[in-house]
Amino acid sequence: MLTLRIRHRTTYLYHSPVQLGPHRLMLRPRESRELRLVSHAVTVSPDAAVTWAHDVFGNAVATASFVGMTDRLVVDSEAELVLGADPWPVFDIAVAAAAYPFAYTDADWRDLGALVVPQYLDPERRLLAWAEGFVRSRPTDTLSLLKDLSAGVAARVGYESRESEGTQAPLETLARGLGSCRDLAVLFVEAARCLRFGARLCSGYLHRPERLASEMESTHAWAEVYVPGAGWITFDPTNRSVGGRNLIPVAVAREIWQVTPVSGAFTGAGNAYRGLWVEVAVTPV
Repeated sequence: MLTLRIRHRTTYLYHSPVQLGPHRLMLRPRESRELRLVSHAVTVSPDAAVTWAHDVFGNAVATASFVGMTDRLVVDSEAELVLGADPWPVFDIAVAAAAYPFAYTDADWRDLGALVVPQYLDPERRLLAWAEGFVRSRPTDTLSLLKDLSAGVAARVGYESRESEGTQAPLETLARGLGSCRDLAVLFVEAARCLRFGARLCSGYLHRPERLASEMESTHAWAEVYVPGAGWITFDPTNRSVGGRNLIPVAVAREIWQVTPVSGAFTGAGNAYRGLWVEVAVTPV
């Protein structure tokens, strides 16, 4: 068991006062059998009316509504949690799904829905051809295939830190050979869907015990694939890992834009926007 404290500050600055529209906040860690949330608080400046709800994926979502004008927005989130993920997980995959290709049951197929369907246009099926390259035989071991696919993403795409908004399309990431954690996660999920797996994107934080004091921390993105018997299996192609030992999930969704930690709009002068700064600290208690 590991007790962690997470501090996450998002700061928007404007050259002149603006009117903030409602902002969507996805900052509360997602509780599960492997993660117990001890406390969590969100503070917003300027003052805002904050309401909470759960989205279609079961993520906790806050909406901050503002009155008046301001030249800055600061959103602070602080959480304390206990992380108990197995460092060496054993996945009890159902016999019927142990070898790929396999068929989901009709019920699983209906419930997975769009999570099995590729979300990016690929009329020439280039991504499918690339993903098929990891299928060594038919049949082949399901878990080994998914591990090879995750390792293949990491081998093909070099990591680059990118704080700018937006995510590359999977084919763009393959062509560039460079991407952020969210680009690698999107590429892995889309490739898994091409192979007819149900897959979803995850956003949250990464605990790195070996991190140097001078290294900056940020939010992190990874993926999960649904395999009957084992359920949702975590794959982090950026760090070439399987399982959630060092991962603190906040949200899961079909597409990466659905798990943005802070999103919203403002009304003001065309050149009012000055910049965005994000500070994250994940520390043992």
